[in-house]
Amino acid sequence: MELTRITPRLHLLDFSIGQAYLWQDEEELTLIDAGWVGTATGTAAAIRAAGLDPDRLRRVVLTHCHRDHVGSARELADRHGAEILAHRLDAPVIRGEAPVPEPDLLDWEVPLFEHGMTVPEAPPTRVDREVEDGEELGFGDGAVVVHTPGHTPGSIAVHLPRHGVLFTGDTVASVQGVTFGVFHVDRALALDSMRHLAKLAPSVLCCGHGAPVTEDTAALLAAAAG
Repeated sequence: MELTRITPRLHLLDFSIGQAYLWQDEEELTLIDAGWVGTATGTAAAIRAAGLDPDRLRRVVLTHCHRDHVGSARELADRHGAEILAHRLDAPVIRGEAPVPEPDLLDWEVPLFEHGMTVPEAPPTRVDREVEDGEELGFGDGAVVVHTPGHTPGSIAVHLPRHGVLFTGDTVASVQGVTFGVFHVDRALALDSMRHLAKLAPSVLCCGHGAPVTEDTAALLAAAAG
């Protein structure tokens, strides 16, 4: 595993199913999502290989409760002294206090979903800070929570308006161009959330699945949102 630089302060970690992003501030690091359980050692090694110190990790922001995003959050946070953040509505699922909500699958999504379920189940994971829509997160010169219900009830995006960066979680995908994501609990609500994200007109789009988008980003997102 290695860090792929997207911008001077933004890096990608690809876990083959799902991915995470590392944001670099002057004195600290922030992870957006955490990858599968069992990948914490590889993540820390990749951070070191990029010339950064994983002990500067201050927070892990979880965009939603699915196993490919949550799995290594607890181990990374415990090792490196970070806090774990998630939306209030997904926090009980992440903690293991409530079941993972069942997606409303289209027929063509079923085999993809079964492949995704080959990722190891995430262990119960603490949430140190429950966040809400519009809340500032203390990194990235003013990162803001955008509640994006639909993929899961507590799905969030993270917007860095001063940098034009938008982390969408799984509401949006960029596997074959910019598209509506898959495996939503409420597809209509998720599409409304995607349309709301399109209004933010980002210049850098970081989805939970697919390559980051850095060219014609706002136009591509707006077209995909309809």
